[in-house]
Amino acid sequence: MLQEASTIINKDGIAIYYGPIFTAEENENLFNQLNASIEWKNEEGIMFGKEFITKREVAFYADNDIEYTYSSKTKIGLPWNAALLQIKKNVEAYTNAKYNACLLNLYHDGDESMGWHSDDEKEIVTDSSIASISIGVARRFSFKHKVTKEKIDCLLESGSLLEMKGVIQKNWWHALPKSKKVIEPRINLTFRLMKEK
Repeated sequence: MLQEASTIINKDGIAIYYGPIFTAEENENLFNQLNASIEWKNEEGIMFGKEFITKREVAFYADNDIEYTYSSKTKIGLPWNAALLQIKKNVEAYTNAKYNACLLNLYHDGDESMGWHSDDEKEIVTDSSIASISIGVARRFSFKHKVTKEKIDCLLESGSLLEMKGVIQKNWWHALPKSKKVIEPRINLTFRLMKEK
């Protein structure tokens, strides 16, 4: 481990920030590999009855054709590639958890963001670990408690690992705010344990 893990949230759920688990050279190689090999597509969905297409690009990889539905659209998992399997293996060693799916997001700059939400879709195994890897430019990440409205911010560095588990999705929202200062891209991988049919 390159630095000591710190617990960001320890009430109404758990969030642990492990810091960077890859070196700067590994980050650069992984970014280039993922940028070139992942089947990126612009995000499409329906919100408040209206269809939308984002600048942000996404991809979903998983075991055995696992499906994932959010924003009224269903994604069928693509087969893993070698880079994703290696990252998954490293993440599982840190979190001591197992994952069978990965949702990837490519944010081209700080104008692309993610609003307040919880990863609580019915396909995700309840209270299971969700592990988030950031590769590329560092971005601020925010949590907000659903009842108390307490806010907690952290900076997700390149190559860093953030784990969310327990009842955190029931009690906290999270978001990736916009930032005009950020002009470089970031790839985010969230490894999940999905229910299998």
